[in-house]
Amino acid sequence: MQILSPQNARVKEWAGLLEKKYRDKHNKYLIEGIHLVQEALKANADIECICYEIESGIPSELNGVASSSLDVEWIGVSGAVIAKCSDAKTPQPVFAILRKVGGSLLPLLQKGNSLVVVLDGIQDPGNVGTIIRSADAVGADGVIVGAGCADIYGPKVLRSTMGSLFHLPVIHGNLSEILPQAKEHGISLAGTSLQAAQNCYAYDFKGPVWLLLGSEAKGLSNEVRALMDDGLIIPMRGQAESLNVAMAASILLFEAQRQRYFN
Repeated sequence: MQILSPQNARVKEWAGLLEKKYRDKHNKYLIEGIHLVQEALKANADIECICYEIESGIPSELNGVASSSLDVEWIGVSGAVIAKCSDAKTPQPVFAILRKVGGSLLPLLQKGNSLVVVLDGIQDPGNVGTIIRSADAVGADGVIVGAGCADIYGPKVLRSTMGSLFHLPVIHGNLSEILPQAKEHGISLAGTSLQAAQNCYAYDFKGPVWLLLGSEAKGLSNEVRALMDDGLIIPMRGQAESLNVAMAASILLFEAQRQRYFN
């Protein structure tokens, strides 16, 4: 199949997915680039169609899966269509439309030794994407995204995850409902706090623990902070006042990995 006109009705719908309100309306999202499309295919994500620049043909990296992906529609499109469906300065030669698939909270609550990252009001897309990527890197069990966070299906978040969104459960939810359930299951809720007395390197990450991370500007919301069991501080010998939230998350996650697997 081919679609050459950027005025085509399907193209208009695809381009609309660059905006959150249309992603919510259609329950779909758009990913760009060979790497993200490869990761989506490997993960058996719910792909509606894959569009490639017709003049260049299907990228060689995807040729092997094009014939085996029987449920996926492959569409050759013009450069004008590619440009309309991209928010990047240099559009990629391929993009895909995926249906959103909601994850389940229950496995995270029931897992005996879960390591989960909880995001509370983190608005920067790059930070949200990087935290998801770091959680994936250490083999965390999932990421829970609360209110006020950047949309995980936004283009900038997706690019920052580098495909990690397809490797572990990323669940939206109401933290005021989810966190009390976690506590009932014996899960410790630990978060960064400038007032905390506990050094993160002395904290025991070996048991079930969920890391609470708030926005750089405001930190954790009062509601979430009230549910926190343990406040942690990352010791710094230099003069920087604070760390980027994604960097702080990575330090805590890799310390948890060290204690669990390399101690």
